[in-house]
Amino acid sequence: MKAVLCTHFGPPTALKLTDIEPPRAAPGEAVVRVKAVALNFFDTLIIAGKYQHKPPFPFSPGAEFAGVIESVGSGVTDLAPGDRVAGYSGWGAAREIVAVPAQRLAKIPDQLAFERAAGLTVTYGTTLYALRERATLKAGESLVVLGASGGTGLASIEIGKIMGARIIACASSDDKLVFAREHGADETVNYDREDLRSALKKLGGERGIDVVYDPVGGRYAEPALRSLGWLGRYLVVGFAAGEIPKIPLNLALLKSCDIRGVAWGAWTSREPEAQRRLMADITNWAAADKLSAHVQTVYPLAEIATALNVLAARKAMGKIVLRV
Repeated sequence: MKAVLCTHFGPPTALKLTDIEPPRAAPGEAVVRVKAVALNFFDTLIIAGKYQHKPPFPFSPGAEFAGVIESVGSGVTDLAPGDRVAGYSGWGAAREIVAVPAQRLAKIPDQLAFERAAGLTVTYGTTLYALRERATLKAGESLVVLGASGGTGLASIEIGKIMGARIIACASSDDKLVFAREHGADETVNYDREDLRSALKKLGGERGIDVVYDPVGGRYAEPALRSLGWLGRYLVVGFAAGEIPKIPLNLALLKSCDIRGVAWGAWTSREPEAQRRLMADITNWAAADKLSAHVQTVYPLAEIATALNVLAARKAMGKIVLRV
């Protein structure tokens, strides 16, 4: 079978498309013929050796995918060959066939295209976990979304609207903010042109902001945190800007606000059944077009370097997907 392999840390151009032996299903696993792989910003980090997890060489990038089950191992009773599924593997999905623990797979409705389904698990899974489980977001609350046009940003806008929040989308260009409004944002802030703290203070009013969803980090983190009102919640999702911010803890004291980590990947391992219930909501919403599962571009598997460079340049609006 064909597989994209990372044999040493480096840029996307260092990846190789080669032939390897297909896997077999171990106990508790399912073997899936991959139809589509969705890429994420952290894929650019993992192949460069800059991610918190460093898989042994050789490995494939690609953390989420959609496809059809070919076989299942012993002990797997709720999935069968022929089932259409979306799944999460952490890495290793950029290949024709994968073997993953069955608990990391969710069935997808027949009307949901593989290209859309492939990008549901990480971005929408992270976001629903963040907003529902970590932030306990309530209808009528304000939700600030940093990096609003990226995969997780788009997911937070759409899920936030389903949950009844007022969405304030923040991004680095006007075209990204137009995109955010098209997908449900109520207010927008261009933080390359406007002072983020001043803009959020105005939009938050006397009450302040209730929840900040931050997959960006860097210089935007502190002004976003300062915008929180009493009992606000700041969600630490990631650091796409490349810099891990240092937050003055007196801000949390003065506002009685919370800084809450969103370790979705670890949560899925600790509570796999809760993750499956979460994914059932997401796949049903996507099939009913309540979530756009927007795909910006679909590339062939062999063009993975081009696809990853779009993410590295922060030019993605929605998901970048590989067709296998």
